Amino acid sequence: MGQPLLIDLVADVVCPWCYLGWRRVKSAVALRPDLEPLIVWRPYQLDPNLPEQGVDRKAYMAGKFKDPARLKAVHTALVEAGAEEGIVFDFDAIALAPNTSAAHRLIRWAHGQGRQDAVIEGLFAAYFTDGRDIGDPEVLAEIGAAAGLDPSMIRRRLAEGLDRETIAREHAMAVQGGITGVPFAIFGGKLAVVGAESRENIVQAIDQALAAAA
Repeated sequence: MGQPLLIDLVADVVCPWCYLGWRRVKSAVALRPDLEPLIVWRPYQLDPNLPEQGVDRKAYMAGKFKDPARLKAVHTALVEAGAEEGIVFDFDAIALAPNTSAAHRLIRWAHGQGRQDAVIEGLFAAYFTDGRDIGDPEVLAEIGAAAGLDPSMIRRRLAEGLDRETIAREHAMAVQGGITGVPFAIFGGKLAVVGAESRENIVQAIDQALAAAA
C-alpha cells in the first residue's frame, strides 16, 4: 500500500485551464509511484446562470473578451500548453457554451461507481476536441456509457433533475470559501495550488502535503 493522499480538485469542465490542470495533477501523481492518491472532483461553475440549452459560444466569448486579438492569443497559448500534455484544443469546433450542472452531476454519479476519471476525460475531450454539447443529456449518456455507466440511468437521473441542488450547493460553498478562479487543487486538505501550475510545482505541493501529514 502506498501513502494515501486526498487531492480535491475544484474545477469546471468548460474551463480549458482546468483541463490542463487536471492532466498536470495526473502526471505529477504518476511521478510518485509510492503514492496512493484519491483525486476528488469538486464542482465549480464559471457561469451558473447560463440556460440549460447553452448559448452561442462565439458571441458569449466576444462579450467576455472585447479584444478579439486577446482571445486569439489566449487560445494560441492554450493550444501550445495543451500539446505538451497530450491535449488537442479545437476552439473553432465549439458551437455552444453550455450550463455545466448536468456534466458535474454525471461526474458525481461516476465517482460513486469508481468511474470518475474516465468520465472527466470523456467530458473534456468531447467539449474541447470534438466541440460537442456537454449540456445535452444524450451526449452525457454516451460519455457515461463509454466510461462503463448505464446510459438509461443517466438519462433518467438527468430528466428527474437529481442532484441539481447538490451541485449548486457545492459551487456556492467553493465561492463562499473564497475560490474565485479555477482550477484550484487542495492537497491533503491543507495545501492549495491555484491555476494550472507546472507538473514540477504540483509534485512539490504533493511532497509538502505528505511531509505535513507525516
